[in-house]
Amino acid sequence: MAPGFKQQLPQVGAAAPHNTCSSNISDDGQVLLKSKVTVVGSGNWGTVAAKLIASNTLKLGSFHEEVRMWVFEETLPSGEKLTDVINRTNENVKYLPGIKLGKNVVADPDLENAVKDANMLVFTTPHQFMEGICKTLVGKIKTDAEAISLVKGVEVKMEGPRMTSNLISEKLGINCSVLMGANIANEIAVEKFSEATVGYRENEEIAEKWVQLFSTSYFMVTAVQDVEGVELCGTLKNVVAIAAGFVDGLEMGNNTKAAIMRIGLKEMRALSKLLFLSVKDSTFFESCGVADLITTCLGGRNRKVAEAFAKNGGQRSFDELEAEMLQGQKLQGVSTAREVYEVLSHRGWLELFPLFTIVHEICTGHLPPSAIVKYSGQKPKLSLLKASVNCH
Repeated sequence: MAPGFKQQLPQVGAAAPHNTCSSNISDDGQVLLKSKVTVVGSGNWGTVAAKLIASNTLKLGSFHEEVRMWVFEETLPSGEKLTDVINRTNENVKYLPGIKLGKNVVADPDLENAVKDANMLVFTTPHQFMEGICKTLVGKIKTDAEAISLVKGVEVKMEGPRMTSNLISEKLGINCSVLMGANIANEIAVEKFSEATVGYRENEEIAEKWVQLFSTSYFMVTAVQDVEGVELCGTLKNVVAIAAGFVDGLEMGNNTKAAIMRIGLKEMRALSKLLFLSVKDSTFFESCGVADLITTCLGGRNRKVAEAFAKNGGQRSFDELEAEMLQGQKLQGVSTAREVYEVLSHRGWLELFPLFTIVHEICTGHLPPSAIVKYSGQKPKLSLLKASVNCH
């Protein structure tokens, strides 16, 4: 068990310092401050994360029992506010119906209020909303807070891609780890066995604390010192899942799908190492790597909607299908494919990554879904690849 944060007891007669976290007194006369957790986001995955965390904060003495979950307020068809229903029923009836969250989960529609006392922040919102959230939180969080991102996506800047963990660190001035893995939220919600990977930078003690916070008998978490590798695995696999969905929609069969997944994994590894030289090969064999790729290509929402897109011959837009099929949840693969394409185009790498390139061109209607096989088998020019590595 990772040790709690420590602070010396005040001298006799002195006023006790104000602290928003509850505390215990250890045998050596020190105050062990309990960490307080807030989950920023309440979609399908965010709600499952709150459930996992809340089950552990009840058991672990180093954490405050209450887990706040920020909810983007919505009015349900009944006329009730989503936050009120979650707190009354202990269930996110819109994004995770039928699953009890634990009485210690408190939904809060006020973002600033939800995070004000927390020193462990868990970010779960779709990546396209993260910049706005971070801007809102500047100066509103505790200076000693630690963050972890469960967000899968990348922001494209002229100087290169910016990972969500880096966005959080830069905007809020705090350390940010990541958690990714073969995690279909609905399966974890009903406590089917699953694994995940925490990626951390330098502080192994903080990594172990995140592992402790998320781990249960049915959710096994391990840590690796490779934030960019873990995060890029979780991000890029959604592009491959779009390709897998095209294959399913066109009924091309399992052999073709396996080939697409293999090519996809190869491009994931190559692009990750071109963008960040620190990325480790071993990370791709963790849950965040090959396992997440497999499960997303077999059962994730990106595959599901891409399958429908292909069945309709690309005649119905992804926006339309997303609204119809996902009940308010957001696709990540299509926007990530666009962002990856922008990076590849800007750096002259399109020929190196035929699968990533063609997925975007199909998504935007420039090519039909059937093009996924015709182009994905092209071999990238090794001379270009070597030149890109040398110039990185």
